[in-house]
Amino acid sequence: QVALVESGGGLVQAGDSLRLSCAASGRSFSRYTMAWFRQAPGREREFVAAIRWNGGSVYYTYYVDSVKGRFTISRDNAKNTVYLQMNSLKPEDTAVYYCAAGQYRDSFDSRTDYDYWGQGTQVTVSS
Repeated sequence: QVALVESGGGLVQAGDSLRLSCAASGRSFSRYTMAWFRQAPGREREFVAAIRWNGGSVYYTYYVDSVKGRFTISRDNAKNTVYLQMNSLKPEDTAVYYCAAGQYRDSFDSRTDYDYWGQGTQVTVSS
């Protein structure tokens, strides 16, 4: 069982930065695929970024096209924490951001790829 707790959301202006954190409890954190999803009002929850273990100390990262070059996902296995650094924020980034954890699978960008979810943290970007 894995429990996830997000933090770091808030109200910012367009062009600002935020860093979200997700603290995880449980064992074998380093082998879990960790991801961020977001859900805007009236829209489906969508994939934002993932970081997946590829053996040894190798991790691969993946991003939805709309955040490439602006967002960075990272993890600190010693702290059981995953981060989402968000730069150059836009009003369309406004959403509740959710942290997710899952066992390794071939797919990583679908909600069904993940077994555990946090409660979410609100990010609001004003224009």
